[in-house]
Amino acid sequence: QLQASGGGLVQAGGSLRLSCSASRRTFGTYAMAWFRRAPGKEREFVAGINWKPPSTYYADSVKGRFTISRDSAKNMVSLQMNSLEPEDTAVYYCAADRDPRFYSTTHSNSGRYDYWGQGTLVTVSS
Repeated sequence: QLQASGGGLVQAGGSLRLSCSASRRTFGTYAMAWFRRAPGKEREFVAGINWKPPSTYYADSVKGRFTISRDSAKNMVSLQMNSLEPEDTAVYYCAADRDPRFYSTTHSNSGRYDYWGQGTLVTVSS
C-alpha cells in the first residue's frame, strides 16, 4: 500500500529527500506521516501532514530542518531533510491515517495510523 524510498548514506550537514508512494487514490484524503526508529530506540514521530487543510506538524528535533509535503494528485508524500545530523540515522517509515479527526492533537501517536510502509534506511556519517 505504501512504498518508501530515498534513503541512503550522507555526511553530516547534507540533505536527503524521502518519498512515499501510495497505491490507492484514496490515500490522497488521508493524514500522512513519517516516523523513524533509530538503533536501540523506540519508534518516534518525525513529521505529519493532514489533508484539509494541509496542516503540518514536526517533532521538535527536526523543526527548521525537515519539511513534509504532499502531492495528492500523485498520491505521494515527501520528506525533505536538510542539515542532517548523525542523530538522524534511523529507518524511516511512512504511515497513513484514514480518519483525520483530532489529528492536530494526536498526530504523534503511532497507534492511530492504519497503514505503514516498509521503511527506508537513512545513515548520516559524522
